[in-house]
Amino acid sequence: MDVTPLISEGQQIIQSYAAGLFRISGISYKGAVIVAPNQTSEWADAPENIDVLSVENFRPLLAHASEIDVILFGTGATMGFVPPKLRSELSALGLSIDVMDTGAACRTYNVLMAEGRRVVAVMMPVISTAME
Repeated sequence: MDVTPLISEGQQIIQSYAAGLFRISGISYKGAVIVAPNQTSEWADAPENIDVLSVENFRPLLAHASEIDVILFGTGATMGFVPPKLRSELSALGLSIDVMDTGAACRTYNVLMAEGRRVVAVMMPVISTAME
């Protein structure tokens, strides 16, 4: 499905991901990223792996919780799981999180963003050698 005609100028669209890199609206990012419809940034608080994930990793989003309907959490090449306790803590702070592998998070983000949904993708990089 080609969603590019639905994208307003200045909105962030994920074009590709692979080998620890993301290409978003023509700019390359190395490592984990936070992608919102109006801005992309490096995810400085990203955990080294999902096993050490905590509320602190999502601190950059807390100030914007009322502006976000859903956070898509891309866990890398394979889907990881967020412990129920952490999911509850994030929910209590106003953050709803859907967990999926990074490829699915990229695709889902693009579709939801094109629909005008208030979505943010926080994504761990995929470590591979071929572009997805």
